Amino acid sequence: MVGYVLRRLLLTLPVLLGVSAVVFGLMALIPGDPAHAILGPYATPDNVARLKAELGLDRSLPERYAVWLGHLLHGDLGRSYSLNRPVLDEVTERLGPTLLLAGTALLLANLMGLFAGIVAAVRQYGWQDRVLTLAVLAGISTPSFWLGLVMTLVFAVWLQWFPASGMRVPFGPSGAADVLHHLVLPAVTLAVVAAGVIARLTRANMLEVLRQDYVRTARAKGVGERGVVLRHAFRAAVVNLVPVIGIQAGFVLGGAVYIETVFQWPGIGRMLVEAISTRDVLLVQGGVLVLSALYVLFNLAADVVQHLLDPRIPT
Repeated sequence: MVGYVLRRLLLTLPVLLGVSAVVFGLMALIPGDPAHAILGPYATPDNVARLKAELGLDRSLPERYAVWLGHLLHGDLGRSYSLNRPVLDEVTERLGPTLLLAGTALLLANLMGLFAGIVAAVRQYGWQDRVLTLAVLAGISTPSFWLGLVMTLVFAVWLQWFPASGMRVPFGPSGAADVLHHLVLPAVTLAVVAAGVIARLTRANMLEVLRQDYVRTARAKGVGERGVVLRHAFRAAVVNLVPVIGIQAGFVLGGAVYIETVFQWPGIGRMLVEAISTRDVLLVQGGVLVLSALYVLFNLAADVVQHLLDPRIPT
């Protein structure tokens, strides 16, 4: 198992390198000039040229990428053009709020998805199955950013149950109750699509397991229906669900980019949107690299957990 984990970690290096190269190239295609964005519309050509020379923007794209890679080998992600601070400090500061939002959304998605999938499988073709299937299809088909706007309109503007924005420092002195108050809407919005995917696959896996001979044997021995469903069927089905949960972890992490923008959540996603608007290449590069690394680690953790649950799965 240790060798498998090390091999997977080594394989992530070319993946992250490729992601960084693609992001660097895409940022170069965005119209506009970072120097003009920093200095404003009234900057003189001399000032723009001087700032480009100071920031290294007068070099070719391959040269700038090579310099960035050299600094990365020393643990330096560069310095943000627009914020005038180290990229690593900014990304580290924003990482906590993003992990809080994504972790809460993933927890909600698992609770809702697993529960809905189990109920739909146990009550196959019943009214519960039909209602949950319809809800799951609606959740999967709804764009998260649109759902966020609707939830803001309903629960923040009309009912005024939750704030639409205003969270600045999730781990500050405001207290857990205030954090939870701001966290509900973005976390639920981010969890809906992931919950739908988990529910569909949970239902399919549970139906397959419930038809197995050992489940019929357990019923024949007098095991109660709850014990059959939870101790036998669900324990077998969850092995195949772990990789799906790992993929959905990456989904909620990536979905935080636009959900944080909708709800003004102070995380990496909102930082990336602001950095792209100012063409802050190094800040975008650092944020995407961290999110990509987390996505790979989540999938690796899911594979390890799946193997621990069922050692017969090859590594």
